[in-house]
Amino acid sequence: MGSVTGAVLKMLLLLSTQNWNRVEAGNSYDCDDPLVSALPQASFSSSSELSSSHGPGFARLNRRDGAGGWSPLVSNKYQWLQIDLGERMEVTAVATQGGYGSSNWVISYLLMFSDSGWNWKQYRQEDSIWGFSGNANADSVVYYRLQPSIKARFLRFIPLEWNPKGRIGMRIEVFGCAYRSEVVDLDGKSSLLYRFDQKSLSPIKDIISLKFKTMQSDGVLLHREGPNGDHITLQLRKGRLFLLINSGEAKLPSTSALVNLTLGSLLDDQHWHSVLIQRLGKLINFTVDEHRHHFHARGEFSFLNLDDEISFGGIPAPGKSVSFPHRNFHGCLENLYYNGVNIIDLAKQQKPQIIAMGNVSFACSQPQSMPVTFLSSRSYLALPDFSGEEEVSATFQFRTWNKAGLLLFSELPLVSGGVLLFLSDGKLKLNLSQPGKLPSDITAGVGLNDGQWHSVSLSATKNHLNVAVDGHMASATPLLGLEQIYSGGTYYFGGCPDKSFGSKCRSPLGGFQGCMRLISISGKVVDLISVQQGSLGNFSDLQIDSCGISDRCLPNYCEHGGECSQSWSTFYCNCTNTGYRGATCHNSIYEQSCEAYKHRGNASGFYYIDSDGSGPLEPFLLYCNMTETAWTIIQHNGSDLTRVRNTNPENPYAGFFKYVASMEQLQATINRAEHCEQELTYYCKKSRLVNKQDGTPLSWWIGRTNETQTYWGGSSPDLQKCTCGLEGNCIDSQYYCNCDADWNKWTNDTGLLSYKEHLPVTKIVITDTGRPHSEAAYKLGPLLCRGDRSFWNSASFDTEASYLHFPTFHGELSADVSFFFKTTASSGVFLENLGITDFIRIELRSPTVVTFSFDVGNGPFEISVQSPTHFNDNQWHHVRVERNMKEASIQVDQLTPETQPAPADGHVLLQLNSQLFVEISAYFGSGSSVIYNFQENYLFSKNSSSHAASFHGDTKLSREMIKFSFRTTRTPSLLLFVSSFYKEYLSIIIAKNGSLQIRYKLNRYQEPDVINFDFKNMADGQLHHIMINREEGMVFVEIDDNTRREVHLASGTEFSAVKSLVLGRILEHSDVDQETALAGAQGFTGCLSAVQLSHVAPLKAALYPSHPDPVTVTGHVTESSCVAQAGTDATSRERTHSFADHSGTIDDREPLANAIKSDSAVIGGLIAVVIFILLCITAIAVRIYQQKRLYKRSEAKRSENVDSAEAVLKSELNIQNAVNENQKEYFF
Repeated sequence: MGSVTGAVLKMLLLLSTQNWNRVEAGNSYDCDDPLVSALPQASFSSSSELSSSHGPGFARLNRRDGAGGWSPLVSNKYQWLQIDLGERMEVTAVATQGGYGSSNWVISYLLMFSDSGWNWKQYRQEDSIWGFSGNANADSVVYYRLQPSIKARFLRFIPLEWNPKGRIGMRIEVFGCAYRSEVVDLDGKSSLLYRFDQKSLSPIKDIISLKFKTMQSDGVLLHREGPNGDHITLQLRKGRLFLLINSGEAKLPSTSALVNLTLGSLLDDQHWHSVLIQRLGKLINFTVDEHRHHFHARGEFSFLNLDDEISFGGIPAPGKSVSFPHRNFHGCLENLYYNGVNIIDLAKQQKPQIIAMGNVSFACSQPQSMPVTFLSSRSYLALPDFSGEEEVSATFQFRTWNKAGLLLFSELPLVSGGVLLFLSDGKLKLNLSQPGKLPSDITAGVGLNDGQWHSVSLSATKNHLNVAVDGHMASATPLLGLEQIYSGGTYYFGGCPDKSFGSKCRSPLGGFQGCMRLISISGKVVDLISVQQGSLGNFSDLQIDSCGISDRCLPNYCEHGGECSQSWSTFYCNCTNTGYRGATCHNSIYEQSCEAYKHRGNASGFYYIDSDGSGPLEPFLLYCNMTETAWTIIQHNGSDLTRVRNTNPENPYAGFFKYVASMEQLQATINRAEHCEQELTYYCKKSRLVNKQDGTPLSWWIGRTNETQTYWGGSSPDLQKCTCGLEGNCIDSQYYCNCDADWNKWTNDTGLLSYKEHLPVTKIVITDTGRPHSEAAYKLGPLLCRGDRSFWNSASFDTEASYLHFPTFHGELSADVSFFFKTTASSGVFLENLGITDFIRIELRSPTVVTFSFDVGNGPFEISVQSPTHFNDNQWHHVRVERNMKEASIQVDQLTPETQPAPADGHVLLQLNSQLFVEISAYFGSGSSVIYNFQENYLFSKNSSSHAASFHGDTKLSREMIKFSFRTTRTPSLLLFVSSFYKEYLSIIIAKNGSLQIRYKLNRYQEPDVINFDFKNMADGQLHHIMINREEGMVFVEIDDNTRREVHLASGTEFSAVKSLVLGRILEHSDVDQETALAGAQGFTGCLSAVQLSHVAPLKAALYPSHPDPVTVTGHVTESSCVAQAGTDATSRERTHSFADHSGTIDDREPLANAIKSDSAVIGGLIAVVIFILLCITAIAVRIYQQKRLYKRSEAKRSENVDSAEAVLKSELNIQNAVNENQKEYFF
């Protein structure tokens, strides 16, 4: 009954969530109207303008008036274009263009938003700083859908990069709709009290939704309580939200409160934050912005005895007494709903159910506070002081995560000294230095790097040195010997300028990174707008009008209980006492089985086992008995002999067994083992196991499946016998168990339970010891397991056409891959998984280099380990790679690991959608082609939307990595061709004389750069390997691992609007040079293998098409092998290996230790994969923990295709081999 009730409650909670979502998103339907085109000129503003015809009012999308767009006076990172939408609107998309008919466009930009025109907030996705990719030319439009949408009046575009051959130029459009809301402003002394009819509300259900914004870090947003201490409170504490629910037993804010949930951080930023609270019985959903906490309370919690009133903004009702300190909320509330009732609307209508306490207004005030962000350790703000007073004084507020940094330096002109105020180890230190005298020091505050706002007041006179932190005055020190102090110098906030400026400023602990606001000098507030406009002071690397602080520990990416701390730019994980190590406490320090410890040479003893590796389960202690087989021994509390009397079916005996590990840990250990067993000894005297009249069980046991089991030691589940029944030697041949003979003397049924799915035994029930002289006794042995199914496992791949398919690898937040390999091949891909833009790849780049490459949304990165000896020595080598939110790393054998810090920008989540597998090869018949269209893929990858079709996206390449192998005897041949919408292209061809040519044309008005390799005939029927790496104008080419060349291009540095990649014949007309045209008309006949253009794999897309791959195949293109020689049996060259059928060579002597893992606590499920691939004639072993259903193709059908397809190539090879003997002198 309880499960049914719980299911009903969950369904009701789901329905209420959907209803609330409809209310919240009610004005989001069809919210895509253009908002900018109809705005007046006054709605546009900018940091500067190049001329009156380049003003911000000309920045409308597709308009050509004026100079055709906005351009600032100077192109630098301090420029911005601002739009005033007139009122708060919901913005769902943005679009950008460059300046019409010019070379002015923005390559990337930031998007800011604000309600007031100051105190801006940067738009982010996935909790990461998100810079938008802009344009690659002046006229095409790039469109982005905003998820989530923005609700704001003002938008600001801040260019980050622009065309280096031009300047900043922008035209923009914004899409969205009107945003309706009800707002109330509370001043810290006011509140709203809502009284309602108690009968109309459910005591087990509450749904509360609201938005709030404030500059104060503390305050009560809502409170409801009852006569017996039951209450619900939502309280802001130090910028975080606490939901406190008490059923009357606990006294808040003690840790014994029944529910104490915390979400959010830095919520006192004067920006809107959304809150949703859903309570249905014991189920609680608590959501703040995009962060959500699900909670299921225990005990007597479903019913709360609460009064028929609830207060918002404080606890104003007389007679209310709470046991925790609190302040009233000071700020604005929006769209406040309590169980479907619009509270603010009732208050505006002055309904009797609402009592307004204090000063309540229905328009949100905008505090005139303008923050400034010090973005780097090189940032500074230099301000003059013209007051001429005999004192140095300044006040300001700051917030930061950094323990150290300069806050303020002020020169003392008359004495050649200075006042130095800085953070050191989270404490504030004030230092006065004078030539020839010991410095005077004051230390104040502690833990000031906690991300909270802290106020500082500084005063230095000839008699005293004072500093106050958060209103607390530090000790005042008399200044002896200092005759005069004048304030006529310069105040340096946050850092010092370069020494070339001649400043006396000094910063012993480096610059400050964080935010400041409310800066005043000598009692006068600093006008930061004047600073921004350049009319007051000077600065470097600042972001004025915005506090860019973010909490990098929310969410906490430290796994397994690791403690998160942070600085301004990164976070750190303290893994002490967690049992894990690594940058995010991801890697277990313990082995996963006794088998693994035995492999390391460990003797028998107690060991910690982490059965799921880097998964969510904690390690636990057990005993490993290292005999010829490594036995895992897991004890429990029922190992002693237990005697049972006086039981019957109405009064049964139940014995429970508690193990040293949790059931989840036991299950993981059992699943991993090859065999498990547990001895159950059952002694009986006139105590039966089964009622012989009706066959009902009188005693039974229960395992981890919580099912009743009536078979006993030595039997299998379906037989329901005992050992003697199987062996035919029971004391009474009528029965299958000795105890069922019902003898009046002791006998036993003892044996091993070995059906893994039912182990371990968790409970035994005995009901037949109530008769005279009836008695039973039992003893349960420890759980014993041996073997490791994931440790000994391998599959062989004997050609480059062999491959394994696995489900998509889910490693969004953190993942590790480990495997052993041995090979004689000089290169090859170990594993690869692709998304639309994201990918991971591990490969043997050369005989001495193993490379891990990946893309998380902002371009490919790669790290490599280089060995002094060769990896292709036919010996086992161990590879381990990891990618998490902090870094990527790779280690091979015992070589020094290589790491790559995680990129600051781009996708937080690794987003993959293809199968995990090894590259394949294809045979191209005469006239055939594979065309991969980037433009369609680009539009698909942006955002699906009704607008997508009306915008022309820009795919541009400033760098690419190209790899492939080929065999052919035809000249001329086109191996690969990349085209652009702007007549730019790359062609890789074999010319008529057999030379390899790489032709880059990156400027439509110039001739292509030609890189020519004429040292041999590349159409010699042999397998050749090509690798090309371009970084802007520099191109590195490697052929067959022995020929290398580096070339500087003259035609340009990037492709603009990349269109397609072609393998084989060029089917459509292209404006290319004569050699490329000739090769393109002939196409390619032969075999292509492992073709990659950065993360794109066109052969995979062609032979294994999936939804997002826009690929077209023409003519005869079939999966094949590029390494087979004439006469080789075709069926031996293509194999699709299934992990289940072991179609490759099985090696039961070599180890496979570790796996791909992904933390289920973060991504919802443990996924473990280890790939062990044998390239050419050796092996890599493969292991998958989550899904083991692999896709198999029909080998027979493919073999037929290969037989016919390669017949042409085989015959040509026989002829060509003879010709090559006569041509060697010419080509080498």
